[in-house]
Amino acid sequence: MIELEAVPELIDPVMVAAFEGWNDAGDAASTAVAHLDREWKGEVFAALDAEDYYDFQVNRPTVWLDGGVRKITWPTTRLSVVRVGGETPRDLVLVRGIEPSMRWRSFCNEILGFAHELGVEMVVILGALLGDTPHTRPVPVSGITSDADLARTMDLEETRYEGPTGIVGILQEACTHAGVPAVSLWAAVPHYVSQPPNPKATLALLNRLEDLIGLRIPLGELAEDARAWQLGVDQLAAEDSEVAEYVQTLEEARDTAELPEASGEAIAREFERYLRRRDGGPGQAPGGHATEGGEGPSYRRDPSAGPGRSRPQRPPRPGPEAGPGADPDDGKDDGDDDTP
Repeated sequence: MIELEAVPELIDPVMVAAFEGWNDAGDAASTAVAHLDREWKGEVFAALDAEDYYDFQVNRPTVWLDGGVRKITWPTTRLSVVRVGGETPRDLVLVRGIEPSMRWRSFCNEILGFAHELGVEMVVILGALLGDTPHTRPVPVSGITSDADLARTMDLEETRYEGPTGIVGILQEACTHAGVPAVSLWAAVPHYVSQPPNPKATLALLNRLEDLIGLRIPLGELAEDARAWQLGVDQLAAEDSEVAEYVQTLEEARDTAELPEASGEAIAREFERYLRRRDGGPGQAPGGHATEGGEGPSYRRDPSAGPGRSRPQRPPRPGPEAGPGADPDDGKDDGDDDTP
């Protein structure tokens, strides 16, 4: 049963969700939602019952000490609210957790129950997949929806994917069937450097989310972290001639494919983002609090939320099941619409 008496009425709320696991390459998506929660001082107001959805032998609880008292944090999905002030205030409902082990339909119905009770206008689900993309180029982010009208009005792709899917795909379809506008944003993470974290992919997701919902998102040190991450991968790749040659091949393929698309739409989007940041558009300045007037009220119902670089993998040997253009079932983005 959903009890939200302590949550104030929200202003044009958008739900933003991400889940650790299969749909979170490099932890890019879950880190993006964690960034929003941290920068905008989110207040947790609910947590799903871990017993209902998680296999604790797969996602184990953790034990920690609080003033000498041992406590347990259970793997679950938590919901928090951030209140974004400014000239055009808008509230966000953040959903952050782990892909459930079981009962996915009930899981989605519970999330949708919160969305209906809070008057959520749109659900945006963040994901990240492994792709044949070079780390030296901008991270490709695809906007996907099952709603043809939404695809036209918001310049999104209407999904045509067929195959295995994760909780991102299931939740998006559940939203569509429930009449809730839903979009998923997918970042492509280089498969040869898939170890988390990947701040560059996280930054790309936040930039696309900013464009989608019209809020200025405080980035903190994320841009600097993304530059440091790319420099570190550059140095590690340079130490292995085979990896360096493979990266160059990906760069050439990417540049050739994108040459005809260096057109007005992408340039205009970047210019709009620049103007929004220069003029201090909707949202708080970096480092600011999401709630005007100090800390604001607490509507916390579940207060139990707990708290080196790796060498790039060598590219796959040429073969029928490896390399660019591999079968979509291999989990990589090969340029087709194979988003899970």
